[in-house]
Amino acid sequence: MTSETTSLSATDGATPTDTPRRDRPLAVVTGASSGIGLELARQFVNHHFDLIVAAEDDEVAVAAAVLRAESSGQVEHVQVDLRDEQGVADLYARIRAGGRPLAAIALNAGHGQGGAFIDTDLADELSIIDLNITSTVRLAKLVLRDMVAADEGRVLVTSSIASTMPGSFQAVYNASKSFLQSFTEALQNELKDTGVTLTSLMPGPTETDFFERADMADDTKVGTSKKDDPAQVAQQGFEALMAGKARVVGGGLKTKVQEAAGKAMPDRLKAAMHRRMAEPGSGD
Repeated sequence: MTSETTSLSATDGATPTDTPRRDRPLAVVTGASSGIGLELARQFVNHHFDLIVAAEDDEVAVAAAVLRAESSGQVEHVQVDLRDEQGVADLYARIRAGGRPLAAIALNAGHGQGGAFIDTDLADELSIIDLNITSTVRLAKLVLRDMVAADEGRVLVTSSIASTMPGSFQAVYNASKSFLQSFTEALQNELKDTGVTLTSLMPGPTETDFFERADMADDTKVGTSKKDDPAQVAQQGFEALMAGKARVVGGGLKTKVQEAAGKAMPDRLKAAMHRRMAEPGSGD
């Protein structure tokens, strides 16, 4: 895969008057062109952060323009494919280009694929692993070393309540979120004596384009059901990040009840429950 970034000029993605202010902390949000990522970015600009937003699609430039109109600070964008090692390197180069410490990063980029594992394309499943897992590990390795050296920084990892259950008909996606949840919790322990915090954001089904991209929008129960508001999920995630909390379940009461019930449910029952939600044809 190839990666593409915007140029590293000082005014790219910003108006000439949008010069960085040293009293504004710098934040980064990946997967920020829509959905939870865009709403997380909005939380940062509304709380007086300068911001770098990253995504692979053209909409990231549009998202940055919208955020710039809502902010009195600097908003830059990087169009980059984080599934590619060079894409991660390009984003990290942009983060370091201004010589400013990174105050916070939301590692939010991810996608899924519905359907029976034996029927889906292997390339689609490997793409999930490359984006959800590999890019997160690569970027975390880079930014966490800088944060620990500075003894400060906040990291938000978008996990999912899907991380708590076997994902029948979403097998690789759920497994990728289980990895992220375990990864985040392990790093929380490793870094507990530093000034760096990690927070896991665990949304339930949320009203984004995720299900359409995963081919689950029209013929699955979860795809056709009422979902949580991404703005609410992002606010909950941002507040937990700023408070240094270890985890937060994002969304409304239904999602929180589902997460709580899952703690007492055997995995085989959770797999059966997930099947009823995600199996093709369950939305009929």
